[in-house]
This record gives sequence, structure tokens and C-alpha cells, in this order.
Amino acid sequence: MSKKNGGSGPRAVALVGPYGSGKTTLLESILAITGAIQRKGSVPQGNSVGDSSAEARARQMSVEVNCATTKYLDETITFLDCPGSIEFLQETLNVLPGVDAAVVVCEPDPVKVQMLKPYLKRLADLAIPHFLFVNKIDKANGSLRDLLTNLQEASDKPLLLRQLPIWEKGIVTGFVDLALERAYVYREHEESKIVDLSAAIKEEERQARFSMLEKLADYDEHLMEELLSDVEPPRDEVFDDLAKELADGLVVPALMGSAEKDNGIRRLLKALRHEVPEAATTAKRNGIELNGNTVVQIMKTYNGAHGKLSLARVFSGTLKDGAVLHARDGRESRIAGIFSLKGEAQTKLAEARGGDTVALGRLEGMATGETLSTAKMQFSTIPVEQLIPVYVLAIETTDRKDEVKLTAAIHKLQEEDPSLHFRQNAELQEMALAGQGEIHLKVAAEKLASKYGLKLSTHQPKIPYKETIRKAAKQHGRHKRQSGGHGQFGDVHIEIKPLPRGTSFVFEDQVKGGVVPRQFIPSVEKGVIEYLKQGPLGFPVVDVGVALFDGSYHTVDSSDAAFQTAARIAMTEGMPNCAPVLLEPIMRVRIHVPNDATSKVNQVVSGRRGQLTGFDARPGWKGWDTVEAQMPLSELHNLIIELRSLTQGVGTFEMDFDHLAELTGRLADQAVATRKAAA
Repeated sequence: MSKKNGGSGPRAVALVGPYGSGKTTLLESILAITGAIQRKGSVPQGNSVGDSSAEARARQMSVEVNCATTKYLDETITFLDCPGSIEFLQETLNVLPGVDAAVVVCEPDPVKVQMLKPYLKRLADLAIPHFLFVNKIDKANGSLRDLLTNLQEASDKPLLLRQLPIWEKGIVTGFVDLALERAYVYREHEESKIVDLSAAIKEEERQARFSMLEKLADYDEHLMEELLSDVEPPRDEVFDDLAKELADGLVVPALMGSAEKDNGIRRLLKALRHEVPEAATTAKRNGIELNGNTVVQIMKTYNGAHGKLSLARVFSGTLKDGAVLHARDGRESRIAGIFSLKGEAQTKLAEARGGDTVALGRLEGMATGETLSTAKMQFSTIPVEQLIPVYVLAIETTDRKDEVKLTAAIHKLQEEDPSLHFRQNAELQEMALAGQGEIHLKVAAEKLASKYGLKLSTHQPKIPYKETIRKAAKQHGRHKRQSGGHGQFGDVHIEIKPLPRGTSFVFEDQVKGGVVPRQFIPSVEKGVIEYLKQGPLGFPVVDVGVALFDGSYHTVDSSDAAFQTAARIAMTEGMPNCAPVLLEPIMRVRIHVPNDATSKVNQVVSGRRGQLTGFDARPGWKGWDTVEAQMPLSELHNLIIELRSLTQGVGTFEMDFDHLAELTGRLADQAVATRKAAA
């Protein structure tokens, strides 16, 4: 069925792509063209509909999803402007299951092609229909077709050139629409003007159009027959094929324009209106059986001054204010308000219908990524990719009494941003935030200050060093104290010896003849374990065996506490004689980068005291490698910063604990000195 007169019901479209490509400017242009705003704002001036938070304004970059609903030719479209910084990629991943299509915004610069890979790869894997919009076309130099050849390297799906640029004195001044076979000349901040196809461009247009039709015909036998028979396909058939092959995820149509000058935006809007599938198709893509029920997907959570708002896509049915929504596991929550969003502006609605993207008030207990229904039904949840933390900062409240308040505030932030992790390490007596990079965590700290009045200091996290021993020693420990009444007496002879790496601790009872009564032997072990919390170098002791082989007791003065103390004395005096040595955690690291950066990554690994263990092509990522290595945890704090600087921001890594290894020399001395200074 042709969609030339528009689709069925409201649509949701994500604007995605790398930092600096102009997504927020594109949203501003769309809202101005469709009449949703009277005056177009800009990011540098700090008056755009998107990027309205203090953190976004200060950096002139998106730090969370911005939502705006508008109408174009009586069709409702909600645009979700996703952050371009790779550090806020989780925001994009959270909304993708709920959108009908995405527009991948890029610059006409072949050097920046790799920056598109994290977006194009995920859209292809999730089978989400997507367009490529080459923004800033007025600043292009060189062939758009050559650019598309480079861009194809980042896309698993075939790119389909839909427009041919018209050049004048080295500047793109308009385009030829290859589907409509019409030429347009750009007019700044106005609708493009239709002009006659010049003789100079007619032949180029004919070849480019035929190339477009050939790609479409790869998936349509009837169109292929027409091309082979030199039959000009009807325009409706071409548009039907464009819509079908977009919806099926077979091709990625490429359009172009300048969001800053409002050029090419109406053509993009028309393509979205005519070709993007409806909400029911999106639900089916996600494996959700609607069965006539009202089903919604939570795409984003906002915690503001007026409470919690859940940005939700309504896949089907009618959702009324006050309705109760049910989760798959039986939890339920009542809606307290339905709102249409345009940046920070909210418009209250009585209801939302299938296809609408709205904010739901005070949906307590329901998290980002959940699928909900007004009916108590069994339905599958939509899997949302959760990014692994790659950067950690230790945090402290500047006011100790705020520590209890901090936990609750961080929970609120995690509702908004599931890629933010909070860690409490009792051994290190340290709290930490883990996330996707330095800016990501700084924004979190700023939100804790501005929203919740919590002032934090941050620093590099401590390394959980351990210590062990290299040789065995025997030691006598006696605790004797006499005061009024019962005294204290405990006397032990122990042997301390090294154990194989990973053994942790073994205690042996070798006492013979009852020289230490049976009831006090657990007390000796307890005293040893207490000592092992901090050895002679100042760190927890591991891979040590302790054998109790002799001792003595007093029938009146001996006690559990006395033998615990005697054991600690023996360990304190004996451990320095066992050649203590520092152990540092070694991590198993997998680094994922474009293959032109692989050799540089190998140098990074060796420069950080790492040992390469191999590399191979990254599964499913054309043109990427995975480098495997073992690296000390102390060398990994800012690894992600260096990887991103080598790879235009797209490199990443993951790690797991592998083993403990001895650390000696200057680095060990520094670690011990730092520990003693902090004690």
C-alpha cells in the first residue's frame, strides 16, 4: 500500500550521531519549519529547545535525550534528540526500542566516518529503519558520492543516495531529488525553489537515479524486470519500494542539507512522513504481541522539581490519566498526569493514543527500559543494551552528614541514567561512581550539587593492593597481664608460611597433648584473621598459611580474648621476618578499536606495563579489531581517554580480574608510602 499521502498515526524518530554533527540544530530547524516554535534558537546562544539543562548549556552539548513533538502536514512526529558524545551513548540505546526510525546525522567529512560506526552498527543489529542525513552540506568539498563510499565502510546496510548535489563555484547550492526527478535550489531559511534540470546535470542525474533503482531492485523482482526491459517504473512504485525497503531495514537512504540554514529539512520531513513505519510495526519488531491491549515502553526517566516523569512510547490502545499500568512481574503503578513535551515545556493531555510519545507523571517503581500494559498480561520485555563502565571516580561528600542523603540522590540519578553505577568498597573505605567517561561522571556530580545540594570532591580511586610473603618463619606470641581479680594469659607458637597464589588463607591445628585447650584454638585462628586485614606493608594479607603447633595456658587467666591477642602479637612480630611483598591486581582486558588504530593500541598496552595476549577481528564489527591483554589495574584509570583520543572517540574496552602479581621497586615503594601517609 502506498504511503504517499502520509502514514498511520503519530511517529517517533530518534536523531542520533556523533558530537558536533548538528542534531540539536536540526531539531531546532524542524521545530521552526513546522511552526512548533516562533523563533529559531541556537546552541551557542543557549536558547535552543534542546540542551536546556544547566549542564548542557555550560558545555554546549547534549547530556541527555531531549524530546519535542510537532506536526508536519497534519502528521504528528515526536523527535528524540540524542546526545552525540559517546559518553552519553546509553541515552540513545534506551530510546531506540521505542522509535519507529532514526536519522543518523553526520558531517560531509570523510575523516569523521568512524564516528558513525557505534550508531549505524546498533541500528542495523536492532533492525531499526534509519536514514543518513549529511548535514552542513554547504561546507562540503569534494564528491558526495566519494563521501558515501567512505560512509559505506561504517554501515553494514547499503547506503542509498536519494539526492544529487548541485554545485556552483565549489559550493552545494541545491539538489536533485532522484525519486521525484526534480531539481531544487536552496534558499536560506526558506523552502527550496524548484528549478529546471540543467543540461549539464541531466546525464549525471540519469545515472544516479538508475543506480538508486538498481539497489532497490535487488529486493524487488518486479522492479528488476522493469529495469531490464527499459520500462520506466511508475513514481508510486518507486516510493512504495523506498518505504518498504526502509521499513525492512534493507537500505539506508541518504539525504543532505544544512540545518543551520534550514536547507533540505522539508525534504527530510516529507521522507519521514511518507516512509517511516507506524507504531504497531515497531511493536512487532520488538516481539510484542499487542492483542488489542494498551502497551507502552519507558524510554527515559526524568526527576525534576515536580517529581518523576517517565518518557513513554504508546505502542497501541488509549492511555488515560489515572490509568494503572502493570509490569510483567505483577508490579503496578498509577499514572498522575500525561504530558506532551517540547523540550522543558509540558502540555497536559487527557489521554494518549497508539503512536504517541508522552511523559507520564509519577510512575513510581517503573524503570527506564520496562514494557508496561494497562492489562495484566504476559508479554516479552524488550532487551536494552547496557553499557559496561569504563571510567571510575572515587567520591566524598564535603560534609560527612550528607553521606546518607547521597545514596538516595544517586539512586535518583541512576533512574535517569542506568549507565551510572555506584560502588561502595568497605575494604578501601571508599565510595565511587563508575560510568562512560570523565564528562559523564562530572555531569553526574554537578547534578548531585544542583538538584540535591550535595557537594562532592572526586579523585582517582584507590587500588585494592594486597600483600603476601615469600618465606616461612616461626614465631612465639605471649599475652600476659595481671590486674585485680582474673588476669589475662595466652601463649602460642605458630609457623607462618607462603601458599600458592589464589589460595587466600589456611589455618592448621597441629597442637598435641592439649597444651592449648580445644576451646581456645578457634580464638587463635580469629586473632590471626584479624591481623591479616593489614600486614606489615599496610595492606590485606593473602596466600598465607598459619599453623598453631605449640603453646601454653593458665587454668584461671586464659580466655578467648587472651588467645586472640597472643595470636595477633605472634603475627605482628613474625610477618616482617617472612619477606613481605606487595601484590597488585592484574586485569584481563579486551580493547575494541577500528583496525587502523590496532598498532597504536599495542603501544599503549606495553606503555602501561601490559602484556599482549593476542588480537583478532571483532566479531560482527567490520573493520574493527579486539586486542587482548593483561594489564595492571593501576594503569587503567584513564585508559578510555587515551583510546578515544586515538579513535575519534569510538574505541572502548572491558575488563575482568585475572590474578594478583608481585609488585616491587619504585612503584611498590610509592604505594606503601601512600598507604602509610593515609593511615
